[in-house]
Amino acid sequence: MNWRVKSLDAILATAEKKSLHRSLGAFQLTMLGIGGIIGTGIFVLTAEAAQVAGPGMLLSFVLSAAVCGLAALCYAELASMVPVAGSAYTYSYATFGEILAWVVGWALVLEYAVAASAVAVGWSGYAVGVLENLAGIHIPSVIANGDGIIARMTLLFYPMTPELQVAMNTGGLINLPAVVISMAVTALLVVGTKESATVNSVLVVVKILALTAFIVLSVPAIQSKNFIPFAPLGTGGIISAASIIFFAFVGFDAVSTAAEETKNPQRNVPIGLIGSLIICTIFYLLVGAGAIGSFGAQPVLDAAGNGLIPGSPALVAQCNLDGNVLLVCSKEALAHVLRSIGHPAIGNMLGLAAGFALPSVVLMMMYAQTRIFFVMSRDGLLPTSLAKVHPRFKTPHVVTIVTGIGVTVAAAFFPVGALASVSNGGTLCAFFFVALAIMALRRTNPDRRRSFRTPAVWVVAPLAAAGCVLLFLFLSTTAQLVFFGWAAIGLVFYYLYGRTRSNVARGINEAHEDDMGIPPVGVAPMPSAPTPGGRQA
Repeated sequence: MNWRVKSLDAILATAEKKSLHRSLGAFQLTMLGIGGIIGTGIFVLTAEAAQVAGPGMLLSFVLSAAVCGLAALCYAELASMVPVAGSAYTYSYATFGEILAWVVGWALVLEYAVAASAVAVGWSGYAVGVLENLAGIHIPSVIANGDGIIARMTLLFYPMTPELQVAMNTGGLINLPAVVISMAVTALLVVGTKESATVNSVLVVVKILALTAFIVLSVPAIQSKNFIPFAPLGTGGIISAASIIFFAFVGFDAVSTAAEETKNPQRNVPIGLIGSLIICTIFYLLVGAGAIGSFGAQPVLDAAGNGLIPGSPALVAQCNLDGNVLLVCSKEALAHVLRSIGHPAIGNMLGLAAGFALPSVVLMMMYAQTRIFFVMSRDGLLPTSLAKVHPRFKTPHVVTIVTGIGVTVAAAFFPVGALASVSNGGTLCAFFFVALAIMALRRTNPDRRRSFRTPAVWVVAPLAAAGCVLLFLFLSTTAQLVFFGWAAIGLVFYYLYGRTRSNVARGINEAHEDDMGIPPVGVAPMPSAPTPGGRQA
């Protein structure tokens, strides 16, 4: 196995030779982190978590936040030491060597692309609800979700059941709204969308106002009876829900990815990482309590008392039979709660706010993937042709179109919960190696300047790594298999291409602009305050 390590000095020299413009401050980074965190995770996956844990999903929020908080402390030290683009991929390269860095970078590609698909599907649910309730426009189910296709695929492995038959009859053929938004974002990225940090801050305010309105209206309506039973599917259900709702927190790594574009990163990156996570955790707990206490969040069980799998044909069929009135059946959970407790107008406005803000998150996810491709191409692990710049738009149109096709296909035919779980596999992999990297660098580079030092690092880092392993073990079997299959494909590509063509293999310590064939500012023309990569939840 090849353990070639790229030293921190070489990484910093490469970034200095071909660096990104530093323009982001602490406030902008915090807003960027909040903008990445608040999204499909809380607006949509609340229903998915309720189906697995019931009211116990409040503890799921706490567990996910704890794992992310521990990882954030590790990220903060590493980002202050190595303020360059690439995030977990870059840290792994400096610590464990090229092959594990490749695995992490490849996992980040899975994370960002699938996350974009999940957000697109989440947006679709709110868009359909808004059109129905505000404009009276009904979007037929046959073109608003891909559940029917999933049911038919299930028949390849399982015999026909009454639930499958209902799902095939009532499920859709394609999620057309998700397809439209994915294609639209792809087109915007190809022509060179200039989304500034100011615009991002406006959208953050919109989302915070929407969640604040939900809290103000739902928390006073809390009834204690809605919390009983608290954990209908036991401790395992709470941990499983945490592995799903984890998607709602991980946008804070947008801040780490932005390190190379940050003024005074040694100070501002830790503030952005930890500040955005704390603010969002408080919001999430209040939103979760309001949704559970005011409306109820009990899961749908089968005849044996087992919880049906979120997004499964059986659950789809049961929700259709129940008239889609339960929280676990809603594709626009928070808006559904407000409409049901007597605030239909505010519920519609919340749906409109989600519909307005979530497309920007799809853009952030897809843009983030191009950022990872940029850094991996800069290191020679990927062909520079992938980052080929369009002669007119000056954007990496090849990789953007390829990414857009993958995102569109996944959004068209898969439910949001399945997509979020698959994306979480890549994220947990990255967080796991970040936790290991900080401990390794404390040993190998003890004297390097650290403007932020992770407190109790020999407790925090092992707990972060263990938390990532725990949540990964509770992901769905499908999500785990997709992750390992994706990693295997990546390793094949590495041995066929990157192993002999990387800069480290060729003895090159710095990337040169002429060799890369892409503009000095990164993978696309950037304004004074860019939107670096990161994932939305």
